[in-house]
Amino acid sequence: MQLASKKAQPLIGGDFQRIDGPLKVSGLATYTSDFILPGMLYAMPVCATIGKGRVTRLDTAAAAKMPGVKAVYTRENIGKFYRVGFASDARIDEKRPPFEDDTVYYYGQYIAVVVANTFEQATAASAAVKVSYSTSQPDVRTEMSAENTPSVDTQRGDVDTAFANAPDALKLDQTYTTPIETHNPIELHATVAAFDGTNYTFYETSQSIVNQRQVMALMLGVPEDQVRVIMKYLGSGFGGKLFPWSHSLLAGAAARNLQRPVKLVVTREMMFHNVGHRTSTQQRMRLSATPDGRFTSFQQDYIYQAARQETRKENCGEATGYLYSSPNLRVTAALARRDIAPSTSMRGPGAVPGLFAIESAVDELAIKLNVDPVRLRLINEPAMDESRNVPFSSRHLKECLTLGADKFGWSNRTASVGSMRRDGLVVGWGAAAGSWAARRLPTEAIVELHGDGTARVATATQDIGTGTYTILAQMVSNLTGIALNKISVVIGDTRLPPGPLSGGSMVTASLVPAVTQATQAVIQQLLATAAGADNSPFKGQPVEALGFEQGMVYHKGTSPGAGVPFERILAPAQINILLGRGRSGASQADADADKVSIHSYCAHFIEVTWQPETARLRVSRVVSVIDGGKIINARTGLNQIEGAIVMGVGMALFEETHYDSRSGAPLNRNLADYVMTTHADSPKMDVTFLDYPDFALNPLGARGIGEIGLAGIAPAITNAVYHATGVRVRNLPVRIEDLLAASGPA
Repeated sequence: MQLASKKAQPLIGGDFQRIDGPLKVSGLATYTSDFILPGMLYAMPVCATIGKGRVTRLDTAAAAKMPGVKAVYTRENIGKFYRVGFASDARIDEKRPPFEDDTVYYYGQYIAVVVANTFEQATAASAAVKVSYSTSQPDVRTEMSAENTPSVDTQRGDVDTAFANAPDALKLDQTYTTPIETHNPIELHATVAAFDGTNYTFYETSQSIVNQRQVMALMLGVPEDQVRVIMKYLGSGFGGKLFPWSHSLLAGAAARNLQRPVKLVVTREMMFHNVGHRTSTQQRMRLSATPDGRFTSFQQDYIYQAARQETRKENCGEATGYLYSSPNLRVTAALARRDIAPSTSMRGPGAVPGLFAIESAVDELAIKLNVDPVRLRLINEPAMDESRNVPFSSRHLKECLTLGADKFGWSNRTASVGSMRRDGLVVGWGAAAGSWAARRLPTEAIVELHGDGTARVATATQDIGTGTYTILAQMVSNLTGIALNKISVVIGDTRLPPGPLSGGSMVTASLVPAVTQATQAVIQQLLATAAGADNSPFKGQPVEALGFEQGMVYHKGTSPGAGVPFERILAPAQINILLGRGRSGASQADADADKVSIHSYCAHFIEVTWQPETARLRVSRVVSVIDGGKIINARTGLNQIEGAIVMGVGMALFEETHYDSRSGAPLNRNLADYVMTTHADSPKMDVTFLDYPDFALNPLGARGIGEIGLAGIAPAITNAVYHATGVRVRNLPVRIEDLLAASGPA
C-alpha cells in the first residue's frame, strides 16, 4: 500500500505518524514493569509441577529464611479472595481465584508466592519451596469428541435432507483442526500494586483497565472506588491481556499484607500456562451444491477444548450464518474438557479458527466441482444476512474478491496442481474470504479547550500499540482545526471517564461518537463565550451566526481564516478551560440495532513457493483487500493489517503448543522451541482499504480492523499449498512431513 503524502491530506483517512512514536523509540514511554515505586518489593509465584491432583504439603520454612525474603504466601495466610458474580458484567477467563483450595487443575497453576527485596531473591526463594502432591493422570489429548450434547448456534432449512439428497460428486464432508496457540508478545504480563491502607493502585499490562478495576475490586472484596488502574503503554496483547489473570490479585494481596508496593512480572515460561491461549478446535464441514456451484446445504459442527472449571466458548461459527448464501444451514458447538489452563481470546477469537475450516472446505468443494475458487465465493454472495433476515449495513465482499483477484493477477492462475513455476520453484496460489463482527461499547470522553491555544481529550481506554493515541487526536483536530501537536491525549487511567476495552476491534468505533459529542459540546461553549463575553469581538452576535474551524472563531459570513484564534476569546474572558462531555452506549442498545447486520470483510490472495528437492515452503506474496468502513489513519491501519498477516503466517505454518501427556506441561514453553514468524518469514504485502464509511455505528462510518486482517489468512495459505503440492492440509500447522508425502508436480 502506498501511503499518502503529508501535503493537504485529510485529518480523517490521512497518513499520520503515531504521536506516541517519539516516546517509544527514545525509551521514554513507561511500560508497566518500568514503574519503580519507593520501597517496592518483588514477587515470584510458585507453580505446580503436576497437571492434575492435589497439593498435600507445602514446606515454605527454608524459603522464608532466605536472604531478603519478606513473606511466603499460600492459601493459609494470604487472605481471602472472592469470585466474580455470575451475572456481573465484569469479565475474567479464569474464574477460580488463586489459592482457593488444594486442587491442581493444570500444570503451572499458582500454589504459593514469594515476596522479597529483589527479583533475584524472590526467584531463588520460590525455587526453594518444597511441594508434595497426590497426582492423577492429566488428560491433554489433542483428539476430541463432544462431552456434551451439541448446542445449535444458528440454523435454517433442512440441512440433513439437503445433504443426503446431494450426489457424492456435489458434496464434501471433511474435518479440520487447529491447535493450541500461545500468546507471546514481547512484553511479559506484569503488575505493580500499591496499597495505602484503604485504596489500591494497580499499574497493569491490561487491554481493559475499566474491566480490570471491576474485577480487582470484586475479587479483593472492596468498593470499586477504592481501586485505580493505570496503563500508559502496552507491549502488545493480542487478546491475552484483555482480561485479568491471577498474578494481579497476588500482587495486590501482597501489597496489602506488607503495606509496601509489590511488582510481579511473570516469566516467559509462565506465559505458556498462566495467562491464556487460543484453544484447539475440531470442525466437521459438510457442504453440498448444485453443478454450477450454488450451495444447497452448509453444515459446521465444531468442538473446542475447555479447561476443567471454565466455560469460555470458542465461537467458531461466528461468521458462518451470514458469510455465504445457502437455504439450508446449521452450526453446532460442543466442548471437550482437558486438564489444561484456561483459554482466552486471541486475535479474531472463534471466527479465525472457524474461517480456517469454512474457507478450506469452500476451496475443496470448488476444486471438486471444477469451479474457480473465487468464482464459487462470488456465486454464493448473499443479498442479506440470511441468519437474521436483515440487510447488511454495508457489505463489499464482492469488491474485495474481484479487486483482490485483479491486483494479484488471479486470471493468470492455472488450475492444475503444481502447474505453475518460477525461477525453478513450484508456485501455488490460494484465496480466502473473511469477516469479523463490528460493534460499539459504552464510552465516555471529555474534550477541553485551554486558554493557551491547546486542547485535551481524555477517556479511560488504552493504546495497546494500535494507534489509539493518534486517532483520538485526529478526531478532535478534524472537528476543531487545532493542530495535532497542540492536542494532548490522556488515556490509561481509571480516574478518567470510563472508556472501552481494546478487544474485538471495537475501540475506534466506540470512541468516535463519544469524542464527537464531547468536541461538539465544547465548541458550543466556546461559541457561546464568544457571543456573550465582554471584550469579545463577537459580543452580542447570535451564537448560530458563529462558526469554529482551523482553531478560529469566525462569523459565518466570512472565511475561517479571517476569524479569531480561540485562545484570544478565552483569555479576555478570564477562562482557562472549557470542557465538553460525550457519552455513547453499546451498539446493541441502539433502537435499530436488530434491523441491520454490521460486519467487516476481507479477501486475501496468497502465493507460496515450494522447492520439493529441499522441502522448502515459503509464503512469498500476499494481496489483501479490506472492507473495514472508514479508515481513520492510513498508516496505523496498514500497520494493523500487515501485523495480522504476519500473525496468520505463524498460524498456518509454525505455531502449536505441545503438552507432555505425563505431567501436562507445555513442552515448547520458550521462544527457542515455540516457533513464530520472523522477519525472514514475512512475505511481500499489498494491502488495499476499500474505505466505504458505515454509518450504522458512528458518525465517521468507522469499524475496527484489528481482527479482520487475520481472518482468512491461514486457509488462503493452505489453499495455496494444495495448489503447489497437491497436499490438502486440514490440520494446522502445515508440517513439512505432510508435504514430503507429495509426489511432486506433474
